[in-house]
Amino acid sequence: MCRDDEWCRLGPRPAQRCGWTVQVADARKAKAVGSLAAKTDKLDARVLAELVRRDLVAQVHVPTFTDRELKDRLGRRMHMVRLRTAAINRAHGVLGQFGVTAPFGRLREPAVDEFLIDRGIPEVWRRSIAEAVAIVAMLNQRLIPLERELGPLARADPRVQLLVTIPGVGDLLGLTIASEIGDISRFASARKLIGYSGLTARVHQSGQSARTGKLSKTGSTMLRWAAIEAAQQAWRPNNPWYQLYLDVKQRCGGKGNPAKAAVARKVLIATWHVLALQQPFNPSRSRGEAAPAPASSSYSLAD
Repeated sequence: MCRDDEWCRLGPRPAQRCGWTVQVADARKAKAVGSLAAKTDKLDARVLAELVRRDLVAQVHVPTFTDRELKDRLGRRMHMVRLRTAAINRAHGVLGQFGVTAPFGRLREPAVDEFLIDRGIPEVWRRSIAEAVAIVAMLNQRLIPLERELGPLARADPRVQLLVTIPGVGDLLGLTIASEIGDISRFASARKLIGYSGLTARVHQSGQSARTGKLSKTGSTMLRWAAIEAAQQAWRPNNPWYQLYLDVKQRCGGKGNPAKAAVARKVLIATWHVLALQQPFNPSRSRGEAAPAPASSSYSLAD
């Protein structure tokens, strides 16, 4: 057993060089199998040793050191993109307090002060908007060199070249998804991949009744974020999941987040098939759409 900081610094390599077989247990599943009333490191080690002896340890995937380096850079980019999105939402939220709607690009123009004064926004709130715009500009500058490093890696990865055929997935999102998944053979089905991302709903059962709750959000945070980012384009009519997005949004009272989560699950289903079959994305036909006739078909018109 080792602490998290020791694992991050050393990883499994020192133990492997000494001839040890390294297994990393899934903490939730290990706790479910061998829960204890008293919890100490000594008791935990004894329980884990007993689980290993009985071959009951649920192991988790351990990426190589090179993969961890790549995932750290992608995680850094994800963090900055999320901060940028939060700053943009903050600016729109301030505008919304005064009933003003405007694209974020309008707030970066030189004459933005006159624009805000004409719409009756006081100075304190104008300064809040200016801070948000400055944060976005700073993050954009910090993202440029990082994305310049990651771009060649994405274009050189054959998995990314398949993933970019999925609507909403670009080079860097494809690299993020590929690095989080690793070997697609780890997942026996697309449902397993969705469960790994934490995009499945919690299920509460009691007797004969069962109901679903919020998303479980257990598993890979970065894979879940990448799938939801790819689903942001589902509102476009040319997106293959546009109708699904509208149906779920209407069913949920106009809320967009459940609809985006539903589309994100479709993105991961497409991801699994693309990587497992090693074929580009091929959207299925819409409901009610007739199958295309083969070139050799012949038709006769009714009299």
